[in-house]
Amino acid sequence: MKPLLEQRLQVHVEKLASEIGERNVWLPKALYAAADYIRDAWGQLGYEIHAQGYDAGGVWSENLEIEIHGDVRTNEIVLVGAHYDSVTGSPGADDNASGVAALLEIARLLADIKPERTLRLVAFVNEEPPFFYFGEMGSKVYARAAHERKDDIRLMLSLEMLGCYSDEKGSQNYPPFMHWFYPDQGNFIGFVSNLKSRRALKEFASAFAASSDFPFETLASPVIVPGVSWSDQLSFWREGYQAIMVTDTAFYRYPHYHRATDTPEELNYAEMARVVEGLAGALAVLVKAK
Repeated sequence: MKPLLEQRLQVHVEKLASEIGERNVWLPKALYAAADYIRDAWGQLGYEIHAQGYDAGGVWSENLEIEIHGDVRTNEIVLVGAHYDSVTGSPGADDNASGVAALLEIARLLADIKPERTLRLVAFVNEEPPFFYFGEMGSKVYARAAHERKDDIRLMLSLEMLGCYSDEKGSQNYPPFMHWFYPDQGNFIGFVSNLKSRRALKEFASAFAASSDFPFETLASPVIVPGVSWSDQLSFWREGYQAIMVTDTAFYRYPHYHRATDTPEELNYAEMARVVEGLAGALAVLVKAK
């Protein structure tokens, strides 16, 4: 029998990608069903859920948020986010039901901590086209409002595709020239930042290493490198916050990226569970949980 965390992750992914399926503003009922599922999961854990709603192309859309308040440095925030919409034509198991599943289970794993800093978890809407990069992404709306409120976000983590792992040689690809510096097996999790977030990247990687023996690689890079800015961390970089993408490297590894074949059976839930445990442990370190 599979360990409990592995089972729970798979249940979340199957609910979002198989039962609900493709979810975006073109299919608003599915998008709302995904939001309701997140609400229910967090509500069952006893969290108070806050919604940030806005109109996106004539469709009401919501970012969903919960917090574990810090008791010493309350105003200092570590934020973890994942987008719950999927691209047109795809059920979005890895992209990004896997990130949402991780977000839900991190909330479960850390429900009873007593942190010094505040931990904030956010499910973002509308990351995928036509909103990505220049549109009203959910994370863009959120980060802009956070900046206007002067939220002291010390680190933002974007959970973006966490389910694909392979020990097969040649299973990992890279942008030009990077293959000389990184492994050719896609059996690691990647932590990716822009150049201004290098210090936060080093701190997070250290916290993860102290919490897990799962292999990881780090990259601090100019955003011009393809894929580096392709998720919700971009919205926070634009507002001056330090942010990191946590990723299985998407199309550099996963052959079903943005395809109809991005289905739950393609994911490796055992390895994903190890990553999620490590992320929860690292977050506990960063918020100085007691």
